[in-house]
Amino acid sequence: METRANYVLIGAFTIIIATALLLFGLWAAKYSSERTWQEYQVVFREAVTGLSVGSPVQYNGIAVGSITKLSLAPNDPRQVIARIRVESFTPIKTDTRAKLAITSLTGPTIIQLSGGTPQAPTLTSVDTREAPVIQTAPSALQNITDTASRIVERLDQVLSDKNVASMTTTLQNLETLSGSLASREDGLQSLITSARDAANKLDTTLTTTNGTIERLDRNLVRELPRILNQLEGTLAKLDSAADNADAILGENRAAINSFASDGLGQLGPTLTELRGLVRDLRRVSDRLEGNPARYLLGRDAPKEFDPK
Repeated sequence: METRANYVLIGAFTIIIATALLLFGLWAAKYSSERTWQEYQVVFREAVTGLSVGSPVQYNGIAVGSITKLSLAPNDPRQVIARIRVESFTPIKTDTRAKLAITSLTGPTIIQLSGGTPQAPTLTSVDTREAPVIQTAPSALQNITDTASRIVERLDQVLSDKNVASMTTTLQNLETLSGSLASREDGLQSLITSARDAANKLDTTLTTTNGTIERLDRNLVRELPRILNQLEGTLAKLDSAADNADAILGENRAAINSFASDGLGQLGPTLTELRGLVRDLRRVSDRLEGNPARYLLGRDAPKEFDPK
C-alpha cells in the first residue's frame, strides 16, 4: 500500500506540473499574440560591424524592439538597410533619429533611437508605407573612425618623402649650428657676461630714477600748498585789477564815447596828411643826398681850381 501511495503522489505531482506548464505556455502564446508590432527601415551609410539579426533596438536606453533583417541596398552597396520591429505604441516621430551604439566597451552593437519632439507628427502618419524609413544620425563610432582616417591622412602628408628630407636637412643644419656654438663658447660666455653687466647697470639706473621721481613727488607735495596760495593771491589781484579797470571804464565812458565818435572820425584825414608829409620829407632827403649845394644855394657847387 505504501509503495502504491508513493506512485500516486508522484503521478499527481507530475500531472500538476504539466498542467501548470501548459497553462503558462497558453498564457505566453496569448500575450505574444495580443502584442502588436510596427516595422520600420533604417538606412545606414556606414559599416554596421557587430550588428546582427536579433540585436535589440532601444529608444533612449529602453528596449522597444529588435532587428529582423539586414541587407545591402540593391542600388548602392555602400548603404545597409536594417529592418526593425518595434512595439506599435512606441512614439516614433518624424524627427526621431537612429544611430549605431554599444551598450558597453565589450557589449554588442545595437540601434539606438533618440529625439522626437512632442509637437512633431508620428512617422506612420506621414510615411504610409508598410515599413517607414527612420532617418539616421552619425554615430560616435563613425565619428571616431572618420577622425582616425583624417589623422592618418594628415600623418601621411606630414611624413611624405619631401618633408622627411626637409626634416633631415633641418636636423643636419641644427647639428652644424650646435657645433659652431660649441666652438665659440668663449665668445658666447663673454656676450652673456656683458649682457649681465648691462642688466645690472640698467637695474641701478632704474633704482636711481625711481628715487629721483619719489623725491620729486615729495617736494611737489610739500610745495603744492604754497604754490596754490600764491596762485590764489594772483587770481585775487587779477580780479581786483579787473574791477578797477571796469570802474575806470565806467567813469570815463563819456570821454571814450566822445573819442570814438569824434576823434576816430578825424584820425583818417590826419593819417592822410601825415602820409603826405612823410612823402615830402623823403623827397627832400633824396635831393639833399644827391646835390646838397644846388638844393641849398639854388646853383651848382663851385668847381675847385686845378693848376695845370
